[in-house]
Amino acid sequence: MELSDLVTPLKRQTLSANVYDQLRDLVMSGQMMPGEQISLRSAAAALGVSVMPVREAMQRLVAEQALELTPSRTLRVPRMTAAQFKEITVIRTNLEGLATEAAAAAVGTVALREIAERHDAFVAEMKAASPNGSRLVTFNKEFHFAVYAAADMPMLLQMIEALWLRIGPILNYDLRAGSRRVGEKTGVVHHAALLAALKRRDGAKARAALEGDIRSAAEFILSAGVLVAEGVSRPPSPGGRDQSVGS
Repeated sequence: MELSDLVTPLKRQTLSANVYDQLRDLVMSGQMMPGEQISLRSAAAALGVSVMPVREAMQRLVAEQALELTPSRTLRVPRMTAAQFKEITVIRTNLEGLATEAAAAAVGTVALREIAERHDAFVAEMKAASPNGSRLVTFNKEFHFAVYAAADMPMLLQMIEALWLRIGPILNYDLRAGSRRVGEKTGVVHHAALLAALKRRDGAKARAALEGDIRSAAEFILSAGVLVAEGVSRPPSPGGRDQSVGS
């Protein structure tokens, strides 16, 4: 999918912040895949801005390790080793589990309605004859973060966002690839259990459902052979030759 289909042209007064926010969200939600190259000029054109604010946003994302600058001066989404993925998965299970359990105790009527709406959108897309991978990853992220926001723990939410910046591009590989987990609607089952537990204010069951969701997706990704093996040089990115950072 073209970048222009995923972003919204920006107004001048919110330029700097919105460029960063939109690009950051694309990485976190998994709209950009590991190894995918990014052209500054293409991104600027899609956003309807000059190259300068895009370059500044990219520099921030490189500093946060959401993007990387290769020796050939190409910007791309980093690939991840199996060891890195396993470590982040363990941390996610603990932090996101904590947020989910806290959300069960703190969630209000409005937040619960929002979480349910995100769940319904995810379910509807899953039931489509040909589920759209881009929409699935968006709805999945929105559902998870609606839950974590309901915990009302801003510092914890920031930590979770930082983890998703690192793992987002590979996190939703199963959804984008149309794996058996999409056919079996595995994510729907876990999300439904989580929502039901939140409605009952059952923190332990909500946490268990969240942890089951994380682990089942992680098991598939580890078995799919899409992570970089330890001690193996990273293969060239798909899509041909590198694009210059200035392109």
